[in-house]
Amino acid sequence: MWAQEIVAGRPAWRHTPSGVVFRAVPGGTFRMGLSDAELDAVRAIERAGGAEDDLEPFFAGADQARPVREVRVEPFLIARHPLTVAQVRHWLPEYEDSFADSASGTARVEDDLDELLATWPFRLPSEAEWEYAARAGTTTLTFRGDGKPDEDQLLDDFADEERTAAAENAFGLAAMGSANEICADVWIPHFTDAPVDARPRTGDGPRVTRGGAADAYPWQGCDEWLLLLSGIRYELYGFTAVRPVAPVPTGPGYARTAPVTAAL
Repeated sequence: MWAQEIVAGRPAWRHTPSGVVFRAVPGGTFRMGLSDAELDAVRAIERAGGAEDDLEPFFAGADQARPVREVRVEPFLIARHPLTVAQVRHWLPEYEDSFADSASGTARVEDDLDELLATWPFRLPSEAEWEYAARAGTTTLTFRGDGKPDEDQLLDDFADEERTAAAENAFGLAAMGSANEICADVWIPHFTDAPVDARPRTGDGPRVTRGGAADAYPWQGCDEWLLLLSGIRYELYGFTAVRPVAPVPTGPGYARTAPVTAAL
């Protein structure tokens, strides 16, 4: 079911029935949530004239991604990028997508979501796993630093392998933050009673969503770049991209990666 190979110069695991490429994310400890330093970085962008609108609503809502807390994450596999339309059709042959321009574009699933989750052999990432994967050992606004992200950080189609490779973070993951991606967790404000071992919080209610900057593109001057921030979170509001997660394959020939500890 799994084949090891090199993709864009990095080790990868391909799920052979579907062709979906996964990267192995090493276990480690990180600080989850929007830190004081990150909020200061956004204020610095605002002071420098990099904001198109009043950011007070953002700062008011940022409290939903606080307080910052330390979380331990075990190793896992996560898809290199969100599932494309063609990949979703492996499980749902009749799937149609009104948002993507091509079969290689990010699938944004809505009415078919429950059927997809019941059909595929994977699971959704927990919210902690998603942020850990997006940060890839960094503690800045995005994995590229504290500068204002712009359109060149968006990736919504994966036909161009060179562009996809250029958009990867240190874990070999592309488009983290581009599309809104559903997590396994039920939405709970302020990380209230959230586990410290990256398990998802389960129960009734809307799911947590991460990312979404490409869903608002072309940007309308309302600071949609904020959706690219690694720590941003909100409730699922409709259609969603899906990035599957799986256990790390074990046995002879499967290498383990070293743990990561982000700067505290």
